[in-house]
Amino acid sequence: MTSDQAQQRAERSFKQEARALDGRKAMTEYESQAHATYEKTARLKSLRLAKEAQAQTEEQTPKQPKQRPARKGKTSAENLKVQR
Repeated sequence: MTSDQAQQRAERSFKQEARALDGRKAMTEYESQAHATYEKTARLKSLRLAKEAQAQTEEQTPKQPKQRPARKGKTSAENLKVQR
């Protein structure tokens, strides 16, 4: 075996190891992103469910109509007298 062949074999081996390392690194990044997406989805789902439960609770309790404050000034009967 010549030195050129040995060098080529060593380069192929080095490239193969580098590809394997890149593959492991890519897989780790992919798994980490998938886990982050799962956690975010779970958090958003719990927030949505809590919001829906609150809305459902608010629908079940009848809302009291707002009462207008009493008017200051003339009453409607007094206004009629003034217009005549």
